[in-house]
Amino acid sequence: MNMDTQELKRDTRATPASATPLVPPVDIFEDAEGIVLRADLPGVAKENLSIDVDGETLIVEGRVSLGEAAGLQGLYSEIRAAHYRRSFVLGRDLDASRIEATLRDGVLQLRLPRTEQARPRRIEVKAG
Repeated sequence: MNMDTQELKRDTRATPASATPLVPPVDIFEDAEGIVLRADLPGVAKENLSIDVDGETLIVEGRVSLGEAAGLQGLYSEIRAAHYRRSFVLGRDLDASRIEATLRDGVLQLRLPRTEQARPRRIEVKAG
């Protein structure tokens, strides 16, 4: 990179914490047991992840803070902190009290089970 330090210092800027949240991409799958939602949240630690249900709305929020490296002086930074936020409307056939969440390698997986009443079931026919 052919820029001198002065030029870099003049262009130093960070994304403010109050900036519009990033919308994480998601994949949603459905089976007889319920729904699986996978959201990409790169750099979000478990401690900075919040999953809430408010009425019929599921809210996923995560924060990333890329602090300064020890012993180094920052010259240029395009992103110092990121805030992810996404919300979903839950159907009445999902049991919000039994949602399970796992976070692995920057991917959040939520398992949203169906209520017992909404699960498909087979009725056995008796002869006689």
